[in-house]
Amino acid sequence: MLSNLTGWHFIIILFVVLLLFGAPKLPALARSMGQSMKILKTELAPTDAAVPDEKPATAPAATTLDKPKP
Repeated sequence: MLSNLTGWHFIIILFVVLLLFGAPKLPALARSMGQSMKILKTELAPTDAAVPDEKPATAPAATTLDKPKP
């Protein structure tokens, strides 16, 4: 889908964004998008604390009861 976009398409998209948001708001918009991408990357990155241990819990050793002596 994105492979069909050419340089002219990006220029038109940039022009539309400029018309919608105005020139003074573009730096703030780009900054907030960058911060959002940074947060998204940190949330998607696997961490040691977030990944649960895959080893199953070991069952306690079975205790044997001695039979009462007669």
